Amino acid sequence: MSKLWTSEASSLRDVITDGAVIAVGGFGLSGNPTDLIEELRDSGAMGLTIVSNNMGVDGKGLGLLLENKQVKKVIASYVGENKLFAQQYLDGLLEVEFVPQGTLAERLRAGGAGIPGFYTKTGVGTPIAEGKEHQDFDGQTYLLERGIVADIALVRAHTADLAGNLTYRYSARNFNPVVATAGRFTIVEAEVILTDSFIDPNVVTTPGIFVQRLIKAQDRVKEIEQRTVRPRPSAEAGKES
Repeated sequence: MSKLWTSEASSLRDVITDGAVIAVGGFGLSGNPTDLIEELRDSGAMGLTIVSNNMGVDGKGLGLLLENKQVKKVIASYVGENKLFAQQYLDGLLEVEFVPQGTLAERLRAGGAGIPGFYTKTGVGTPIAEGKEHQDFDGQTYLLERGIVADIALVRAHTADLAGNLTYRYSARNFNPVVATAGRFTIVEAEVILTDSFIDPNVVTTPGIFVQRLIKAQDRVKEIEQRTVRPRPSAEAGKES
């Protein structure tokens, strides 16, 4: 059965509700499901809890939801590139739960695997540990962290087939695979959709069983959060070496 939908609006609007917990793939602006984020903004859903590595930047990525004041709580590991985020937090408009990056990835992976919680040493003795259960194993102290299961997961893939099997490309293979498994209802935008064949099972990253809906991503310029390049050696310097 094909999981392909014809538009972002029809793929999202009948399942989104106020107060939903939404997990979103991406790292900075790399691998963001941009079309679905824009559709989420246009849906007008309010009081959202967003689970993501970060909240994009001002005016881009998940920053669009902050501009629309749709977000009530953020569960993230890094938010330093977004001034509006900081302002809303300081104004008391936004609840924030900071999670170490590896712990966040594992909480999403655990949620998708049906694991309710796990112990980790990361965060012991820091504010991250406040209010969390501690246990000693082999003479070391660990924290109990809960798995994350989102109401909806929004994912960006490079290639998909009509059964919803996915592969990712380069740095876009960041949080997207674990986000895809952590959603009760997962919607994917893909750059390439195979309509007459299936992805080789040996290279599938996310099996289609985790995906409910699929849309074709718009062809747009990919945003870069911070462009960092090395000086290009001159031709003469190359000859000398």
